[in-house]
Amino acid sequence: MDNRTLLYEGSEWDFNHLRRVHDAIEEIAIGEMGLDVYRNQIEVITSDQMLDAYASFGMPLMYSHWSFGKRYSREALLYRKGAQSLAYELVINSDPCVAYVIEENSMTMQTLVIAHACFGHNHFFKNNYLFRQWTHAERVLDDLAYAKRFIAECEERYGMQAVERTLDAAHSLMSQGVSRYAPQRSVRSKDLAIKAESRRSHEEATYNDLWRTLPKTKESPDKDDDVEQQLAAAALRLPEENLLRFLSLHAPKLKDWQREVLDIVRKTAQYFYPQQQTQLMNEGCATFVHYQLMNRLHETGQVNDAAMLEFLHMHTAVVTQPDFDDQRFKGLNPYALGFAMMKDIERICQTPEPEDEEWFPEIAGRGDFMGVLRDAWADFRDESFVLQFLSPHLIRKMRLFAVRDETDSPHLSVEAIHDESGYREIRHRLAQQYDLSKRDPEIEVTEADLKGNRRLVLTHRVRDGKTLSSSTCNRVLRHVANLWGYRVRLIEVDADTGTTLNDYDAVALP
Repeated sequence: MDNRTLLYEGSEWDFNHLRRVHDAIEEIAIGEMGLDVYRNQIEVITSDQMLDAYASFGMPLMYSHWSFGKRYSREALLYRKGAQSLAYELVINSDPCVAYVIEENSMTMQTLVIAHACFGHNHFFKNNYLFRQWTHAERVLDDLAYAKRFIAECEERYGMQAVERTLDAAHSLMSQGVSRYAPQRSVRSKDLAIKAESRRSHEEATYNDLWRTLPKTKESPDKDDDVEQQLAAAALRLPEENLLRFLSLHAPKLKDWQREVLDIVRKTAQYFYPQQQTQLMNEGCATFVHYQLMNRLHETGQVNDAAMLEFLHMHTAVVTQPDFDDQRFKGLNPYALGFAMMKDIERICQTPEPEDEEWFPEIAGRGDFMGVLRDAWADFRDESFVLQFLSPHLIRKMRLFAVRDETDSPHLSVEAIHDESGYREIRHRLAQQYDLSKRDPEIEVTEADLKGNRRLVLTHRVRDGKTLSSSTCNRVLRHVANLWGYRVRLIEVDADTGTTLNDYDAVALP
């Protein structure tokens, strides 16, 4: 055990303390744990600013919208009545990584936040493949500043009501404003010109004027219509899953500033998409990292027993998992499950049992648990992480089991318990709960007439009988019609049989 000077004593903090704590944690996080992080930028904000950030998608730099004010009032009321506490921190996935701490925090709380956000979340943002694939960390802060400025300028130029109407419609479609497949590389103009020249040269070389003299066959009108529709669909790249992108590119009546507003909202939705797929892993990683770092600071004599007791009190609150019959139960706590799985990986690597060697032969007894965790943080998302690493030991410890609850049956049935087949079934079903493709409706633009009646057709492929709520569907469809400018139809079809289940229709307001 090292014996170093205490970094701080008591609960008061100043900026010199923050710097000393950051540097001490950085030495352990990078030197001993092998973490790889963006540069850190720590900003101190008030509790009101934290509430404001809560209300605006957790982004202190977000543009303004009336719904953020409404949410702020609700959060502020709950906080002041004592019904809800504030989050310890906020962090933006950017380079530099911006972490916000509250000025009312004690020094131990600030230390915990720096360990959690500046090194746990930061390492995950920089290394996980989904964030590397979808987020341009070096552009995030500029994009947020641009969006805030652009929306403010639009409000001045076109009126607040017009901007809010467009934002309302765009926000209602945020879940349908993400691209779920890997982004395509942008094609350079130079490559497009070379490709066009190559195609022209080929056509010139193979052109034969005799083809012009052949009599033309008379094709049926239906066949002509089919070919025309196929060409139109190909030109619009239908079917299209990203509804916001399709509207910003092709809606006939939208003005240029409205298309830009839709793009801003679409990019915001895409920014949060990796976080939706990795909430369990991201929070588990940050919680595991802060736990390791705080314990190491205590072992090396850099924080005293009083600070460690205060930290353990806060850490326990973070990873508390209420029982299913507790009034506080709201499903599995991602901090608790993520932290428990990562501690379990540490156990399997260091002190495996015979059962672990059978289930995890590649890592059981390997010793280097940080190496295993760094690989997992980089290469998995929640669904695949649970499928790969949830152990029978943890299933028993957390008392997990599978229950079937059918809407048309008055009884519940227990379908998987703690036996060989039950472990695999529980793991499989829990993983499915983190699969966004099972949770989000699969809606695509399937038809768009740009020359005739201008009607837009959306198709929702229904899986497992999960149809849309008719009231919500009608409300959102009106927003789509207002953006499109003409009639919009949404068809719900059974994904397995192709049977039409529901048919909705909406027209644009004049």
